[in-house]
Amino acid sequence: MTVPTSFKAPWDCDKLREECGVFGVFDNGEAAAHTVLGLHALQHRGQEAAGVVSFDGRLFHSHRAVGLVGDHFSSEAVIAGLPGHAAIGHVRYSTQGAPLLRNVQPLFADFVFGGLALAHNGNLTNALTLRRRLVEQGCLFQSTSDTEVIIHLIARSEQPTVVERLVDALQQVEGAYSLVALSGDALFGVRDPLGVRPLVLGELDGSMMFASETCALDIMGARFVRDVEPGEVVIVDRRGVHSLKPFSTPPRRFCIFEYVYFSRPDSSVEGLNVYEVRKRIGAELAHEAPAPADVVVPVPDSGVPAANGYAQAAGLPFELGLIRNHYVGRTFIEPSDRIRHLGVKLKHNANQATVAGKRVVLVDDSIVRGTTSTKIVAMIRNAGAREVHMRIASPPTTHSCFYGVDTPERGQLLAAQNNLDAMARIIGVDSLGFLSLEGLYRAVAGRGRQPAQPQYCDACFSGNYPTRLEDQGSGRAADQLSLMFEDA
Repeated sequence: MTVPTSFKAPWDCDKLREECGVFGVFDNGEAAAHTVLGLHALQHRGQEAAGVVSFDGRLFHSHRAVGLVGDHFSSEAVIAGLPGHAAIGHVRYSTQGAPLLRNVQPLFADFVFGGLALAHNGNLTNALTLRRRLVEQGCLFQSTSDTEVIIHLIARSEQPTVVERLVDALQQVEGAYSLVALSGDALFGVRDPLGVRPLVLGELDGSMMFASETCALDIMGARFVRDVEPGEVVIVDRRGVHSLKPFSTPPRRFCIFEYVYFSRPDSSVEGLNVYEVRKRIGAELAHEAPAPADVVVPVPDSGVPAANGYAQAAGLPFELGLIRNHYVGRTFIEPSDRIRHLGVKLKHNANQATVAGKRVVLVDDSIVRGTTSTKIVAMIRNAGAREVHMRIASPPTTHSCFYGVDTPERGQLLAAQNNLDAMARIIGVDSLGFLSLEGLYRAVAGRGRQPAQPQYCDACFSGNYPTRLEDQGSGRAADQLSLMFEDA
């Protein structure tokens, strides 16, 4: 499902979007402030809304808002309104409808055992089926979030403890989830059995933290401890850190697109530095799809590391032939068709001095619909480039994602409807090349190794989905899917 254009800027419509980031901290006198710092570092994972829930030993406190973290969590008054030694936070990117406040996480509920706040990154592929069953049993939903399904499953569980109720609920869901939860006496971090979405454990002066990425630990000088394992429940309380592995353990299927685009390049993901992986991806792309060119130009910012690797492997100069404006808001609403068509120039502008008269290799991380690529290629040609060769640092995106990524329906994916020559004509390039799936696996593995496939979730490239897509069995009506993809 896609976000309506009234809520989404036109220059952002041609990228896959990670939907959420989560953070949590326990036993820290400035829990809310550290959580806000963590969310700042995770802002790239969700720019439409943010929320924090804290616990002061007696009461839970919540502040949620539509917009960027810095827009709503910068004042001392907001932080003072979130007292306590423990807190969790969430940044959100919605994929259907307006970013309504009722869908902003963390979600909080009072249970028979006390309060519990929950924040979730991912997507449940049987959320619609579970929601219908729960509604039939009398549950009243307050949001259109699949995360609320987990809340109701916890409420209906007959298990005696909080962690057992949480496990009981998660054993009924399918799909991808990395979540943090906060009760009155413990902080929980959980990954689904396939480990599709990332989650790490960190430590700062004796306080334990969970985060979607290590860059959220770096911002406050926290120490990376380890990745939360697929299928693992990590419990942090006054007694220390405890680990449970109550789920089945199928082969890992971590999302390989985290390395291509989603994660920040300064993060370490599953033991690999993202920037170094992206440079290797670019080098592999240069070997697989060389181009007769004078200069390599990245599509900023996501194409920069791969373009750097491509240029080094090809022995070509690396130049910033496109300059990005970092001060364009994502919610800009164009007043006219003319301004709408100029939208991409608000975000990128060609650097004529570096491309005029040259054969240019443009390197980008992916092509989704191809609309932005077409405008960028025209921009480079208008700046005087003699030839434009586009190279894509991932395989063709041919299938939709159902695991927590905003993806158009398959009919809107350029590579699902066209062969390579047709795509090159549509985009307007002299040549077009993609990294192969085998090349992507080699680049991630490094040092010439070729891991067995599928070792990662690569469904957007291969159509090989690692779980049942239960809610897709009866069709994909928009009113049904809006329940699943509203929030993750």
